[in-house]
Amino acid sequence: MRDKMRCGIRHIKYGIAFKLGLLLASFGLVAMGIVGYTSYVSSRATILNVAQRDLLTATQVLGRSFQATIDEISADTLLLTRLPLSPAIAAADAGSENHAAIERDKKLLADTFSAMLEVHPDYVQIRLIGVNQHGLELVRVDRDRDQLVRIAADDLQEKAHYPYVFNTLKLARGQIYLSDIGLNHEQGAHSGLDKPTVRVATPVVSGGGKVLGLIVINLDLNRLFAHLKTDLPSAYQLYLSNHWGDYLIHPNAAETFGFDQGRRVFIQDAFTPVAALINGNSASVVTQIEGAQQPNDGLVAAFVRLPFGGSIEKHFVILGLSQPLENVVRETKNLGWKTLQMILLLGALAALLAALVSRAVTGPLSTMADAMKLFSKKHLFSPLPLARKDEIGMLARSLNDMQAIIVANMQELNESRQALKHLAQHDTLTGLPNRALFDDRLGQAVAQAQRDQCRMALLFIDLDAFKMVNDTYGHHIGDLLLKAAAVRMEACVRHADTVGRLGGDEFVVLLPYVDVPQDALLVAEKICQGLNLPFDLDKLSLHISSSIGIAVYPEDGSDALALSRSADAAMYLAKVNGGNRARLSSPG
Repeated sequence: MRDKMRCGIRHIKYGIAFKLGLLLASFGLVAMGIVGYTSYVSSRATILNVAQRDLLTATQVLGRSFQATIDEISADTLLLTRLPLSPAIAAADAGSENHAAIERDKKLLADTFSAMLEVHPDYVQIRLIGVNQHGLELVRVDRDRDQLVRIAADDLQEKAHYPYVFNTLKLARGQIYLSDIGLNHEQGAHSGLDKPTVRVATPVVSGGGKVLGLIVINLDLNRLFAHLKTDLPSAYQLYLSNHWGDYLIHPNAAETFGFDQGRRVFIQDAFTPVAALINGNSASVVTQIEGAQQPNDGLVAAFVRLPFGGSIEKHFVILGLSQPLENVVRETKNLGWKTLQMILLLGALAALLAALVSRAVTGPLSTMADAMKLFSKKHLFSPLPLARKDEIGMLARSLNDMQAIIVANMQELNESRQALKHLAQHDTLTGLPNRALFDDRLGQAVAQAQRDQCRMALLFIDLDAFKMVNDTYGHHIGDLLLKAAAVRMEACVRHADTVGRLGGDEFVVLLPYVDVPQDALLVAEKICQGLNLPFDLDKLSLHISSSIGIAVYPEDGSDALALSRSADAAMYLAKVNGGNRARLSSPG
């Protein structure tokens, strides 16, 4: 009887110990599960928020790059209208006795068109269209695959019935017409046929103010955005819609230009928050779409509203980027799985050693939970029991590694955002401020000069004979020359001054503080002399010169636009008078 009682007591003790161990192990498992889940949820939310901000930044940078490209195309169009050949050809009578001279001028203009098409691979067509003969094309050069083709006179077409023609002819000198984005159905467009295109046009005006015709540049939108996306991650997908919401660019080409096929496919139907951009209630939105078919399927997307219209209509486009949600949260899922494995392992050990570890588990788990909460709120590290050799130490080290990985990912995302911001504001070749950044500094300098009632100066610099260097020695030498010229120009100005590059061989210099116009002239002459020295590039010794136009506030303009026009005009006069000189806009 006593033996049976002893066995019963041992059985009862064993049962209580087992149940207590199981209970303690369960408590430990639950506590660790809460810590793991909290860290997983907080890290997932943190990384998702950072990814959304970076995606929006990338979208805004891409939008500014797109607008800057459109501005460059507009500048190229205006440049072609300012060539003496354009109004001369547009004004010539078809029956003129100087037929040979006119044909010679047309060939020279066609060569100019071809040179511009070679420099800009996203241009597919450049035309000079006359106002007479129902808008007959006078000079036209098309891109046909890898070749440039000048269209013969017999194949030139009448274009007066196209909106981009009769709308442009209503504009004044210097105004730009920007067509809506659509498929190019004009026959004979070669590489641009049936592809998304934008037409940028401006009138050709005689010296007396009579509209003689127009210059039109056709842009291949697909090639343009393929170039702009070069520096973005390959996982990013691009979206573009018009002001109605019709898809113009979509990862699935079948969704685009539905209105051209008798159907409408709207971006706001797939991305509901974009309706706020269509209605003008917001300038940007970030959204997340969870997959309906697969748990891991989904998108994170950002959209911005961009002004897009010429002098006639003030429309806009919606530009967006997306990336798979799986790409954003993949690392947190791996960390979550590792944490789960560690929790299960520690739970199994806790079931066997509950009596020994029950007191040691509560304190460390509480510490780690507090540490993860602090990290999720403020991203601050707290001391963890990393030196322990048991399961708690393993969990602490895993959590510490997870925090380190999250911080590293956030730092990488921040660095990417800074790189994208720098790319949007600086010229990729020379590292100088680009047009967008320079215009911002110019506006600030003008505002400061207005407040302080002092002078500031703007210099427009054009390298003489740079095209000859490019044509003779190739673009590689031309790029080296541009970078070397940028270095010399920066060496000629003060630390407070700004040297920028507008594009090609055109540079600008901002002098925020000058006492008299002659101070700006001295700086310009110093730059002239610096650029006149030989350039030793790749075993070549090159000699160039420069033409510099100077505009001084307030004598030559009361705002940034007026100063730019004055400096550009002065530069043009310097170049016309032989180049290799600096000229004040108001010499007196």
